[in-house]
Amino acid sequence: MELYEHCVARNDFIFHNDLVKKIAKKYNFGNPFDATKLDSSEKLPQIFKDNDVCILHLGRGYHQFIKGINKLYHSFEPMQDSIKWQYKKSLLNEYNESESNILSVANNQRILHHFLFGADLEFENLNIDERPKTYFPHRTKMTLCYFFDKQKIVALNQQIEIDLTLEFQGIIGVFEAKNGSPHDFNIYQIYHPFLYYYNSNLDFRQIVCIYLVRNNESLKLWAYTFSEPLHLESIIFLKSCEYILQKSI
Repeated sequence: MELYEHCVARNDFIFHNDLVKKIAKKYNFGNPFDATKLDSSEKLPQIFKDNDVCILHLGRGYHQFIKGINKLYHSFEPMQDSIKWQYKKSLLNEYNESESNILSVANNQRILHHFLFGADLEFENLNIDERPKTYFPHRTKMTLCYFFDKQKIVALNQQIEIDLTLEFQGIIGVFEAKNGSPHDFNIYQIYHPFLYYYNSNLDFRQIVCIYLVRNNESLKLWAYTFSEPLHLESIIFLKSCEYILQKSI
């Protein structure tokens, strides 16, 4: 990939989107931003794998090649449990295959609540102001300061994408959703939202990051947190569960 070779030649591994656009235009590459948004290690060019490098985002359109694919990408753990989930398909369920629709179905069917907060949660016994709160997808920008391995990262005005947030009794759950069957994911996808809420000074008890993958009629969820909040590679696996959607008429 010419982008990496260009940085090697100048011995400077920090680059800007302007360089990405320039090289993408040279090769008639579709969306130049796809060259830096590599959500799974499967998408890494072979030259990245050969040199054990991947891309870390620095904010303001800057990125950096860093060593350590296995530190930035995390493999999904095996499923600990499997549940057959009965539900009646509503009008807009599965109207499209977007990640937003996946989360909407899982949220409306209370799968997200069941996985995050536990099977004993009964909404009927709670006043409306005591029930879990849902906050819909949004983007924001914030300067993030953290460590990747031993390197201090200062991502100025970093754009943060949050697919969905649930909050209940001091627990904040942030969600990332994907279609298909990836075998791993880029940790920054859940770490940036985690750090966004960690830096909020809100009186939370715990921040849990949930990665949801839909494959046909199966919803697979993994829960993570970070043992050292300012260290991206300190990711900790909490639990996993597969929900198999059983449609009723």
